[in-house]
Amino acid sequence: MGFWIASAIGLAIAYLLGSVPTGYLAGKLLRGIDIREHGSKSTGATNVLRTLGKWPAFVVLLVDLLKGAAAIVFARWFYGWLFTWPSVTPPATLDLQSWVAWAVCLAGLAALLGHSLSIWLNFTGGKSAATGLGVLLAMSWPVGVGAAIAFAVVLAVSRIVSLGSILAALTAIALVCGLEQPLPYRLLVIAGGIYVIVRHRANIQRLLAGTEPRFGQFSLEPRAEL
Repeated sequence: MGFWIASAIGLAIAYLLGSVPTGYLAGKLLRGIDIREHGSKSTGATNVLRTLGKWPAFVVLLVDLLKGAAAIVFARWFYGWLFTWPSVTPPATLDLQSWVAWAVCLAGLAALLGHSLSIWLNFTGGKSAATGLGVLLAMSWPVGVGAAIAFAVVLAVSRIVSLGSILAALTAIALVCGLEQPLPYRLLVIAGGIYVIVRHRANIQRLLAGTEPRFGQFSLEPRAEL
């Protein structure tokens, strides 16, 4: 029982890492606003760019990437360490290597949910694209790099961030299925990619209507000097 309780605590920590409301904090610290009431009402870096400017957006993007990666790094250390903790006895039939892979998968999903359903923001948040990329880079860097390249190419051609995020998620799914990856990692990327796409459903509607803003188009609200 102690092993499973400790495992659940590990997932809770991964969720809390993902739930750090970076964009919300940037809005409060820099302009004293709730960014969820401005622009697209998301706490992600794109809405920070439109509402606060490029440097706050860069910092938010970087922190969101890092918290996704941190959840994976923490999970690999924590769940491996559980097997060596004298006071916690894992089930005798549990294989260390396969358990850690599944635990990393669950921790990645917990981080994605933490970003988009943050406990600090009454379970609201961003679309999990940047945090998801951080998860990918820490879990399987070839898949993460491939997704990042897809995002960069689509953004350069279309200048639409949401389209880049959606196609990056699809690229990640294709890569993880095509490359040699553990089954838990494949399931994580498929589930996480679909989740990110679903979080962009309003963007998809605007893309189909031809009204989705392009990169660099700011909110019409006046911005204070940063």
